[in-house]
Amino acid sequence: MTTVLLVIHLMVAAAMVAVVLLQRSEGGALGIGGSSNGLVTGRGAANLLTRTTTLLAAAFFTTSLLLTLIGVQDRQNTSVFERLQSRQTEQSQPAEPQSQPQPAQQPQAPAPSSAPQVPRSQ
Repeated sequence: MTTVLLVIHLMVAAAMVAVVLLQRSEGGALGIGGSSNGLVTGRGAANLLTRTTTLLAAAFFTTSLLLTLIGVQDRQNTSVFERLQSRQTEQSQPAEPQSQPQPAQQPQAPAPSSAPQVPRSQ
């Protein structure tokens, strides 16, 4: 669910950026004035882009809220300091010896003597 919502959120964000960049500049904010022979001209096209921007902004806001609510549900109610303290206490306590299964007993070879053994013929 989170992944699907995150993908939708990213697509809405990319579409909103594209729609905002398509809109015609209305003022001389930074010396970049809109010209009459731009890509989108006419009053009807401007209204369509404005409505599309509004809808995409509402969708972006909604998906942001939903992602936040899902993230809060998945979060633990402990702070970082409490988690660090619990890890430190776990590490400071001696670990219990774990019983490991013993391999099958094999016949042991005789203990080596101090002198090297000489092979004997049969």
